[in-house]
Amino acid sequence: MADLVIVPDASVLLKWVLRSDDENGRDRAHELKDAWLAGACEIVVPGLWVYEVGNVLGRKAPAAAETLLEAMMDLGMREVSPTAYVARIFALVSDHKVTFYDAAYHALALHEGGLMLTADAAYVRKAGRAGHVRLLRDWSGPAA
Repeated sequence: MADLVIVPDASVLLKWVLRSDDENGRDRAHELKDAWLAGACEIVVPGLWVYEVGNVLGRKAPAAAETLLEAMMDLGMREVSPTAYVARIFALVSDHKVTFYDAAYHALALHEGGLMLTADAAYVRKAGRAGHVRLLRDWSGPAA
């Protein structure tokens, strides 16, 4: 198991499968996936990732949504139940006025001593001071 734990949120995970002009950061997201598959880092996600990703795929790529989501589920990302870190989720929601969904990824990164990666600049502006979160565009890979 790699020492570096990365918690990509849905905005990053979707870049692995969506191919459109409005998906800035796809190259960086694929660098993350490649690093994980090479064993340079560990990917950890909250169980809600499948619902968030599935929701977007169903709207943006309805004809391929089932196949794309199944392929992502087959990757075997480690999912962690919020049981051990639910208090951190609610603290982030309360302290930073963010959604429970977004805070679940961030709280998991805090819980695992890892780093949440997101393409959501608004989230980082709101909750960045809690630490353990970085914009995908500012991430320079596992060696960073």
